[in-house]
Amino acid sequence: MWVCLRENCVIDDATGAEKMNYEDFCHIATVCTEQIGQKCKRFFSPSNFMKFEKDDSGRIAILPFYLYVMRTVSLTQARIDMSELDEDSDGFLQPHEMEAYIRGLIPNLAQLRDMPTQFVQMYCRIAARKFFFFCDPHRRGKACIKKVLLSNCLQELMELHQESEEEVTDTEQAENWFSLTSAQRICDMFLALDKDQNGTLSKQELKEYADGTLTEIFIERVFDEHVRRSKVGGGNSREMDFESFLDFVLALENKDTPEGLTYLFRCLDLNGRGFLTTADIHTLFRDVHQKWIEGGNYELCIEDVRDEIWDMVKPADPLRISLQDLLSCKQGGTIASMLIDVRGFWAHDNRENLLQEEEEQVEEA
Repeated sequence: MWVCLRENCVIDDATGAEKMNYEDFCHIATVCTEQIGQKCKRFFSPSNFMKFEKDDSGRIAILPFYLYVMRTVSLTQARIDMSELDEDSDGFLQPHEMEAYIRGLIPNLAQLRDMPTQFVQMYCRIAARKFFFFCDPHRRGKACIKKVLLSNCLQELMELHQESEEEVTDTEQAENWFSLTSAQRICDMFLALDKDQNGTLSKQELKEYADGTLTEIFIERVFDEHVRRSKVGGGNSREMDFESFLDFVLALENKDTPEGLTYLFRCLDLNGRGFLTTADIHTLFRDVHQKWIEGGNYELCIEDVRDEIWDMVKPADPLRISLQDLLSCKQGGTIASMLIDVRGFWAHDNRENLLQEEEEQVEEA
């Protein structure tokens, strides 16, 4: 189809872009149907032509149209593959089914082809967990196929089709949860924290996460809200397994998403009431303040920080902050960082300097 499009389009004199008007579009439809078959005919409907931005001459660029076809075919194929793996045909995938889908994709993704065989199983666990974090909000252990197909997660995974050497920077690879670099980083992080090598993390071990900048009260609350009681060790000992650790990392690395913020809000909501009071903010920030002073920083007034948070959120009820308030103010991720991580508060306190540095780096580049 790409060959047909390029051979039958016109070059825009002003921009050099390859374009087609509606007449070209109909002609290409005929050529494609003859050369490829009837199945491509559905892409060349008048309504599809109207979806794309047109120039003054009524022409559309061929590249966005081609990418639209590619994405549609890719999603259709993904839906077929997932439906085949859906053993009970309920429209949902369980973790082992999602892992099987990802395992089947690996040979077709340019950036994952050279993955060491012994790492494949671990990679599939790490990759599948992101789908469940974002597509299984009620933690029922199954993800809706429709939701998976429309999620940013699938788009992010499909980005690994690009040839890594030529088209993708190291930074992009590190930022993509599904890249081999990212999966190995997370695995190494867990192994480094697991000092007693028992395959789970204690509170003491988790406190070393991110160089120990997270507060003790936050770590305690993570275990209260998101870690199941162990069946061994008298029933009272709680240790974080690898899946729970992946959720923890996903929440901290996606604080600005509704899913990440929902995870963190449960930890911030000290009394499980569905809202935060000024007393909660004071209690949470006290630990950050202690780490801040231990780091040799200037003295802070906790009340001033509390008032600043209230000003940032502007809650609907002036006496309490709800999860919805945090989502609506568009600064929920920043506020969560300020309350759980001394480094997050430092970044907020130095935001103007950091912004200036970023601008200078852009200018130099």
